[in-house]
Amino acid sequence: MNTKTHIHKLLMMAALLLMGQVAVYADDKDSVDVVTDKAKEECSDSLPKNKKDTYAKLIKQGGSKEDGLFTVRHIKDKWYLEVPDSVLGRMLLVVTRFVSVPQGFKLLSGEEVNRSVVYFEQYDDKRLLLREYVRTQYARSGDRIEESLQQSVINPIVNNFDVIGRNPDTHAQLIDVTKWVLSDNKLTGFTSSDRTVVGVGTLQSDRSFIDTLKTYPINLEIRTLRTYAMTGTKIPAAKSGSATLMLNTSIVLLPKEPMQARLFDERVGFFCNKFTRFLDDDAPEHDAFISRFRLEPKDPKAYKAGKLVEPKKPIVFYIDPATPKKWAKYLKMGIEDWNVAFEAAGFKHAIQAKDWPTDNPHISMDDARFNVVRYLPSETENAYGPRIVDPRSGEIIDAHICWYHNVMSLVRKWYMRQCGPLDKRAQSMNFPDELMGQLIRFVSSHEVGHSLGLRHNMIASSATPVEKLRDKAWVEQHGHTASIMDYARFNYVAQPEDKVGEKGLFPRINDYDCWAIKWGYQWRPEFKNAYDEKPALRAEVSKALTNRRLWWSSDEGKGSDPRSQTEDLGDNSMKASDYGIENLKRIMQHLKEWTAQPDGQYDDLQEMHKSVRAQYMRYTDHVQKNIAGKYANTAPGQPRNAIVPRAIQKQAIDWMGRQLFTAPLWLYPQDIIEILGTDAYDEIQNRQHTVLSFLLSPGMVLNVHKNTQLTNDPYPADEYLKDVFAIVWQPIDTADKRQDNFRRQLQRGYVQLLGRALNPAPEDYKGGILATALRSDATIFFEQHLNDVEQCLRNQHATGLTAQHYQNLLLQVKKIREKYESGK
Repeated sequence: MNTKTHIHKLLMMAALLLMGQVAVYADDKDSVDVVTDKAKEECSDSLPKNKKDTYAKLIKQGGSKEDGLFTVRHIKDKWYLEVPDSVLGRMLLVVTRFVSVPQGFKLLSGEEVNRSVVYFEQYDDKRLLLREYVRTQYARSGDRIEESLQQSVINPIVNNFDVIGRNPDTHAQLIDVTKWVLSDNKLTGFTSSDRTVVGVGTLQSDRSFIDTLKTYPINLEIRTLRTYAMTGTKIPAAKSGSATLMLNTSIVLLPKEPMQARLFDERVGFFCNKFTRFLDDDAPEHDAFISRFRLEPKDPKAYKAGKLVEPKKPIVFYIDPATPKKWAKYLKMGIEDWNVAFEAAGFKHAIQAKDWPTDNPHISMDDARFNVVRYLPSETENAYGPRIVDPRSGEIIDAHICWYHNVMSLVRKWYMRQCGPLDKRAQSMNFPDELMGQLIRFVSSHEVGHSLGLRHNMIASSATPVEKLRDKAWVEQHGHTASIMDYARFNYVAQPEDKVGEKGLFPRINDYDCWAIKWGYQWRPEFKNAYDEKPALRAEVSKALTNRRLWWSSDEGKGSDPRSQTEDLGDNSMKASDYGIENLKRIMQHLKEWTAQPDGQYDDLQEMHKSVRAQYMRYTDHVQKNIAGKYANTAPGQPRNAIVPRAIQKQAIDWMGRQLFTAPLWLYPQDIIEILGTDAYDEIQNRQHTVLSFLLSPGMVLNVHKNTQLTNDPYPADEYLKDVFAIVWQPIDTADKRQDNFRRQLQRGYVQLLGRALNPAPEDYKGGILATALRSDATIFFEQHLNDVEQCLRNQHATGLTAQHYQNLLLQVKKIREKYESGK
């Protein structure tokens, strides 16, 4: 067996259903092969006479006929496919999407219902089986274990078709697909779990129909009208107890020869699916294919010489004709902005944006051969860019970006609350079209990045020193984050006096993005297969990661690394958040003016005040993550898990004292809360108590203590508790009685939390980190700390309400101690 055959077989075995998207296959190599005359004769001879007669009698009934990948026949009220022998065993991508839905439905036109890869298999001369291609294990081609694996696994049968007969001219087998298409199943309708998710009941067969079956050279498009019971639903259109929707199912022939796969590197952020590879001479290997479009140079010789060349088939995204005309051009810009990254991979004009050809009635946006930005009429403030891929190789076959109309509201709030003081255009609820267009452009680029295979990179913004974010020349040249795949919306650190322009405020496709696309998309013909190129590519990554701007984090902001967070900026959360708060204070001074409505209403004021408060909450979250955090490093020479330095953790605690435990009353000016009725007291107190509970939780004290064993720069638990104590137990009898009130609540909560730590409820021992902490040295630290609190209370000299406050806390401490000692 030659090497090419080996690799083809290997890739055919590597079946991973990845998320991905689609391009049109028009090359001759992807069209269905013609059955030879000899094969026709063999098929004809093997066909029973009654099958020939049945086919002939059915065709005589008339009806319509359309030729393509399958011949489609519509006879009376039934639909038939003629399946050519050349399609047997070929992989077919099946994608079902919504075409139209009832008002108030959870999903919208263009959104995906399900996806699968299937193939037809000849069971005997009477039956064709439709199997789903599902593999997460394969063996190295040529190894003995390959035969064992093939015998051990079997793909599921998703449908069984009776063969009615063969076409005497083409010898294609005729099957009735009516019942299958109209049933609820994983391919053309809803599974039972799907129905639960979207909120529909049972299928009403008497009100469900096949609308059309259209066939093309490499795809079949099925459109169905379905009615479902909707008992108990809140959908307005379902008051009759049922709801009707339309689905489109695309069945697309995948390439006969899979694209050469590229193996995932955990240091580069591509979507992928994991699989296991068995070897005769070693333990199983765990790998994954990345998701990427197939890009091959038109001129391989020029490409090898280092020249930019066009790909044989560029990546084309079409714009939904329903997109408002003034925004369509910005969506296109966001798409084609990625060409700078593909140039780093050696390709020019690799990605293109085009208007949907409305003058061609023979194509549909639901067709899975086309990449489309679907514009959806929704109040949802979101957009997303999924992918559908060939499971044999990771090749992205289709990308339908779903763009909700109300993205505009989202980006308006983002920009005003982060850059309002820096850009006069953002000091009104009515942004100029050019500003809104550029905001749409940036979101478009981000979502297209996902459709190209890139995951989020939340660590990218941490490569920029905070003070550089205020350096006009530097930040306008380099950008405020190294990746548009970060959630680093806008440069909220810059101050008005810095006079930073749009180039330094907006995200852009930057260093990491260009490098990641180069790594994933560069054409490497010198390697015969994915395993041959793996060592060289990994070595290139190791070398590149000496540049911190090329780092990627896999936790997407959900782990313990404070550098990898959503919506944060810079290399120091405390400094960045201080600057951000200065801008929020400026916004609050002008918020009524910027949100003034001509009708005298305050809807915009309410929305933006809520948005500003949410931004402040993000800053506290960013800072909080530095406490007992760990840096998850992947660069060469870096410790895999490094404890956040003691000085940084102390900065974070100090920040909480300045910006939270000193109540942020500036966020609640009296004239605004009187208009809106916002309960500032409860909101501030609840936030303070939430953070205090985090700081004084047994789990946190245990983590701080454990971390001292893992670093040369320890932050002892007793020192940590003293620092937390210092930011809470501030003087009370001050000139600001409102601050005094919040301070008393904090101190009362502090003592209560110590009591909970020393005298936990029985259920606290039942599991998790709390139960572990209660059985650890953390209890000793709390016991010692209770002594410190008691001593502080005894040393206070106060009068009136404050004296009563301290006496009450001393009584609480006494009760805590007595209960604790009695339980020893």
